[in-house]
Amino acid sequence: MQHKTEKTLHLIKQFGANIRQKRESLNKSQRLLAFEYDLDSGNLSRIESGQIDPKLTMLWRISEALGIPLSQIIKSLETELGEKFHIIDQ
Repeated sequence: MQHKTEKTLHLIKQFGANIRQKRESLNKSQRLLAFEYDLDSGNLSRIESGQIDPKLTMLWRISEALGIPLSQIIKSLETELGEKFHIIDQ
């Protein structure tokens, strides 16, 4: 199992907050979004709270459920974290 650094944990939490914000802008609960798009509501909850690092396929499914390209979600995350954020120490 890979150790998660503070930077990794920060990235996961920020990503989850980003997903939560986009879901809430659609006025949908976690449960409703999960039901409508056959997502696991427990996993969606853990992703939004930054407890788990989701797989690419789950990220893609969430982006489709939100009606937003995954690239747009990632770009938004990059903007929020800023240019100085790096996951790898430089």
